[in-house]
Amino acid sequence: MTQNVENSLGYYDPEACNLREFTALIDQQTDTASVPRAITVEKNIPVYDMAVLRSALEEDQSRQEIMSEWAQVLLSGAGVIALKGAYADTTVLDEATQLYEAIIAQEKQGCGGAGDHFAASGANDRIWNSLQKLCEASPQVFLSYFANTAIAAACEAWLGPNYQMTAQVNLVHPGGAAQQAHRDYHLGFQAADISALYPAHVHDVSPILTLQGAIAHCDMPLESGPTKLLPFSQIYRPGYAAWRREDFRTVFEDRYVQLPLNKGDVVFFNPALFHAAGANTSPDIHRFVNLLQVSSAFGRAMETIDRDRMCKLLYPKARQAHLANKLKASELSAAIAATAEGYSFPTNLDRDPPSNGLAPETQAAFFRRALSEGMDDALFTEQLNRMANLRRA
Repeated sequence: MTQNVENSLGYYDPEACNLREFTALIDQQTDTASVPRAITVEKNIPVYDMAVLRSALEEDQSRQEIMSEWAQVLLSGAGVIALKGAYADTTVLDEATQLYEAIIAQEKQGCGGAGDHFAASGANDRIWNSLQKLCEASPQVFLSYFANTAIAAACEAWLGPNYQMTAQVNLVHPGGAAQQAHRDYHLGFQAADISALYPAHVHDVSPILTLQGAIAHCDMPLESGPTKLLPFSQIYRPGYAAWRREDFRTVFEDRYVQLPLNKGDVVFFNPALFHAAGANTSPDIHRFVNLLQVSSAFGRAMETIDRDRMCKLLYPKARQAHLANKLKASELSAAIAATAEGYSFPTNLDRDPPSNGLAPETQAAFFRRALSEGMDDALFTEQLNRMANLRRA
């Protein structure tokens, strides 16, 4: 199987994409022996019971083994993993849902609804930058929401440490139509003519810069339209050139699978996986999902986030939880990773030179150090402002 549709200059030609090669890839079956940590495999998708695995994430060797298995599934396996019961206590999801519903109502009064990716504006309710907006609405709920070791491990498995979290709420009401099949950020969000300007090797790089996730805020049976997924489709290298072709989309519609989800389940998938939100044919289920778009430290995140403001809001709550031993160190680390900038660059190296011969201290590292040193809120804010000034051009 060559997947060789590059022209003589090393660019992908959409017209040369081979449907037979694509079909041969998606004909594969998941070998259960390749996913020993999965509790089951449903429709080729490995399903992991976090009630069983959560404690294993606290032990370094076991955590590395789990993350290695997840990375292999995302890269060369089905391309998608389902984490059952990623939230052991779903109370925080209910609290976040109430806050998000208030934000939706407020934003509708202001602008009447926002546009959407791969769907008509107004077809559903969308909150852009639901990450920062939740932190601003309730730092305490945000802390509990993102102090999630399963989510942190999945992000690190694909992207490595110092990833950049962003999130967008998608609320699809009864009667909401399905999306068209697509691939996601980066190249999936470029117009076809722009995508074609990137050489083939960049098409290979794009998927490893981002991880897609979806947190189920409610039970999502099939009739509510959980995400349509095409296992193994991420392996087809020229897929960013092919996904707009009608014959490829037809195969997707003939072959996609869907997993019913319960409140507290989380699905992660390779952004190169052919996928689409399903149609909500239920009479009364308002499908509420918080979509995670997580970026490598070495890439560009989709949304601009005021991480300085988020850190200032979160630190007092994190400090209280740390002093009272209400959260484990791994849970605090997960929340910090979702909040603070974990990468040293870009910065102004004249004013912010490397502190250890390699790179300046990151915002996330400073946040963790402040907690360990017992820094008070005022000094934390003062030091954070100083760091921000040093980074400015």
